[in-house]
Amino acid sequence: MAALPPDQAAGLRALFGRSLRPEAALVPVVDNTSLDGAEGLLDALVGAYLERGLRVLVVDAGGRAKPLSELALVDLAAAIEPLSAKVGWLEARGLVAHHLDHRGSANALLPKLRDAAPEADVLLLRAPVADLARVLAGSGSPARPVLLTDLQQAQMTAAYAAAKWLRERADCRVFSLLIAGHPSLRLTQRIARQLADCTERFLGAALPVWAALAPGERQLPPELRRLARDSLPLAHPVPGLTRAPEARLAS
Repeated sequence: MAALPPDQAAGLRALFGRSLRPEAALVPVVDNTSLDGAEGLLDALVGAYLERGLRVLVVDAGGRAKPLSELALVDLAAAIEPLSAKVGWLEARGLVAHHLDHRGSANALLPKLRDAAPEADVLLLRAPVADLARVLAGSGSPARPVLLTDLQQAQMTAAYAAAKWLRERADCRVFSLLIAGHPSLRLTQRIARQLADCTERFLGAALPVWAALAPGERQLPPELRRLARDSLPLAHPVPGLTRAPEARLAS
């Protein structure tokens, strides 16, 4: 068989490379506007994916994000801001509501985000719990929602309430937990155990992995690396640890 011309071969590799490449793994993060350490937890989670050599699109549709821009309404890809070679940022409060259908579902949002950033390995979507339920319900996504809390009882209660909402509205059965607090504190460990126990006993769901990060801590704990690893579908390729985090996310 005669060799293909270089330009044709390159075109075929690009075409079939895209079709065979796994779609970006969805990591839903429950927005918590009253949690002071939320930005640090999100930053660390992104850093854990970067350590694995993965490219991340962060979509901030949380309550403190800037409203959805007119540009994003017509061209999501054009509204993505590159923070580094491996991190894209889309700040768009109200994004989920804009993609609701007549059934109140926002399932159509995920393929549009993946189309907007086809090079991304991880799609990290931070949004209020009700919005995440509309995205996840009926989507068939294997995503594990990430709950956020600190060491305050009110935040722990909010994290549990979010798990209950997603269990009832989106049939989510497995969660991850990020805690703003020192991991060696007994209080931190007790909060993680209590949330895992309540999730299992009262919701019939699992919280198999948690990680804690002390305020100002820049080194990623092993538990956070495991959480990032376990959030990826088994079929998703996970490169080895290749490089350190490239960029701090802007708050």
